[in-house]
Amino acid sequence: MSQGARGLGIASVVAAAALATACTTLGPDYREPELAWLKAWQSDLYGQVESPEQQTQVDLRFWWRAFNDPVLDGLIETARRENPTLRIAGLRILESRAVLGIAGANRYPQVQQVNGAATYVDNHESGGQAPDKDQHFTAYSASFDLIWELDFWGRFQRGVESAEAGFFASITNQQDVQVLLSAQVADLYYAYRTTLLRIDIARKNAAIQKRSLEITQRLFESGEESELDLQSAKSQYLGTVALIPELESNLVRIRNALSALLGRLPGDMPELASVSGPLPDVRAVAIGDLPARLLLRRRDVRTAAWQVAAQSAQIGIAKADYFPAISLVGSIGWSTSSVDGSPEVRTFAAGPALRWNIFDYGRIGNNVRLQDARLQEAIEQFRNSALLAAQEIDDAAIVVVKTGEQQEPLGGAARAAERSLDLANTLYQEGYADFDRVLDAQRVMFTQAERELLNDSAHISAVITLYKAFGGGWVDMPMEAIVPQPVRDEMRARTDWGDLLTAPLPDRLHEPPIETGSQR
Repeated sequence: MSQGARGLGIASVVAAAALATACTTLGPDYREPELAWLKAWQSDLYGQVESPEQQTQVDLRFWWRAFNDPVLDGLIETARRENPTLRIAGLRILESRAVLGIAGANRYPQVQQVNGAATYVDNHESGGQAPDKDQHFTAYSASFDLIWELDFWGRFQRGVESAEAGFFASITNQQDVQVLLSAQVADLYYAYRTTLLRIDIARKNAAIQKRSLEITQRLFESGEESELDLQSAKSQYLGTVALIPELESNLVRIRNALSALLGRLPGDMPELASVSGPLPDVRAVAIGDLPARLLLRRRDVRTAAWQVAAQSAQIGIAKADYFPAISLVGSIGWSTSSVDGSPEVRTFAAGPALRWNIFDYGRIGNNVRLQDARLQEAIEQFRNSALLAAQEIDDAAIVVVKTGEQQEPLGGAARAAERSLDLANTLYQEGYADFDRVLDAQRVMFTQAERELLNDSAHISAVITLYKAFGGGWVDMPMEAIVPQPVRDEMRARTDWGDLLTAPLPDRLHEPPIETGSQR
């Protein structure tokens, strides 16, 4: 190659490099959308914030330990290891991490291609005025081609930003699945225990009513009572007995739902074999921070914020199509053939290239509008998720307070109903009251016992929902825990994953992506 050509190639590379230093990044820089109402939302959660009756502060990451129930602790620990939905959320982290790797690779030469060929040619010429001619030779060629589209308008940078935000969103989504899973396990566990207690109440009432039925049966047969008392006693007894199969069916369905959360087939759960006794007494909820700050740290709200960030970068990618694609192009080649006297050719070519679609008939502009509309949708989804989170916190808080207020009067009503039944039985046996008083007292006792139990269950469920609404129940999990060893082994057997299956996750996800502001 001549000195002039070599100089021209070097000059082209230098010129293109200098051009690259003037690169700009199109599209809006991400800022987290504002929540105008958040500063004004200073809820005390109906007296539960800084209440003197509060319990010792609870670590929100492990809020269920406030129930002091080893069985529940074990169930949640098992669910975190075995739950299929949580495992799928973890695999989506790997998926988004691979997408981020693809996006990052676009910042480097997009084409780095080696070409080569060896061609055998057998050429026969016959007929005509020229003498017959046979020619046999082999042609050889090899080349290395490079095309590097410079990120002059920030297309690839925005692509990396979008993929990175998607990667972070997958992490916070996995953490949000942890939150939901912890609450679901606790809710189902106490629903199971509540149903056991309801069955126990129904059986005890059925036993009481059966004794009344036997008494009225004897009195009717001896002619001391009317058939009306007998049939009334039988109706009440059989109606209570009929409730038990329905409750037992519910018990199995709750157990099956809990089994599914633990990644098991339907069937008996050894962990539940020893469950007995009354529901725990949870009188107050320990809140260690303001609701507004807890709301912003919720994993679903953080996921929505990262999704806004991911979509924001898409506008810059779309806008880059307005401008020319500027590339560095280079090629080194060699060719020769086996024909006697044929030269050996070496080539070198380098320089900038430009590709610009100047007539798009509105395609680019409408794509920019499309991405902007999607961005606004993502912003509204973020704001809506925050609004729904505030509603969930407030709803759970009022239920905690009001079910707590009901516990004492309902307990008193249940004890009074028991005493009323004792008195009704005594008066009936002594002939001072008719049998209707006994039946009424039995119905009231059954109803009040159920109401007390169901209110206690609703109180516990509301406490669980409130801790979930605060975003509690997640921890930073290493990749080894997010993707279990058997799954990693199965994936490695198919594909070379490098260190992605064990590489640590970033620790910058606890705070908003950047300072709270407005979307430009």
